[in-house]
Amino acid sequence: MQPVRVIEGTAVPIDRSDVDTDQIIPAVWLKRVERTGFGAGLFSAWREADPNFPLNRPEFAGASILVAGPNFGVGSSREHAVWSLVDYGFRAVVSPRFGDIFRNNATKAGLVPVVVEPAVGEALLQAVATDPALRVTVDVDRRTLVAPAAGIEAAFPLDDFTRYRLLEGLDDVGLTLRHTDDVAAYEAARPGWLPTVVTPR
Repeated sequence: MQPVRVIEGTAVPIDRSDVDTDQIIPAVWLKRVERTGFGAGLFSAWREADPNFPLNRPEFAGASILVAGPNFGVGSSREHAVWSLVDYGFRAVVSPRFGDIFRNNATKAGLVPVVVEPAVGEALLQAVATDPALRVTVDVDRRTLVAPAAGIEAAFPLDDFTRYRLLEGLDDVGLTLRHTDDVAAYEAARPGWLPTVVTPR
């Protein structure tokens, strides 16, 4: 996972509430065994059914931030929903509320879940829909979201440990690899009749 410090770019408005993980990435895409290539399935049912869906519109191409209604990422625990957003090119999602499991999966994959007050979320949705070129900045270090041209500035909650992981680019494997010497020392001291782990050098 790459460090995530400041995300600056344009945004895509998905003005829908209670978007669940099956809508983010339909179940037909879950047959894949790798973590890449899921961007093609992002909101695929909606994209196929509605030519005017925001992801189908050229003015929103290349956006790095998704702005959604409340309760984004509810439903099943599939990590594929986060993988599809990241594979498509999104680095942050803004919503008044996220599904807990989705939020946890997002932070472990370098996707920043930006929780804002409902009024801020609605204002940003409207601003982005009106001006697809609007620049939005998410600062992980300062825990702020700003869109100066729209007069929007808000702080968002992010616990210290999650902030640290994002700034350092540490997923679960990365965190573990920071303790390889401790793991090796522990394994070396274990009785010989117990299973051992060979630490890569």
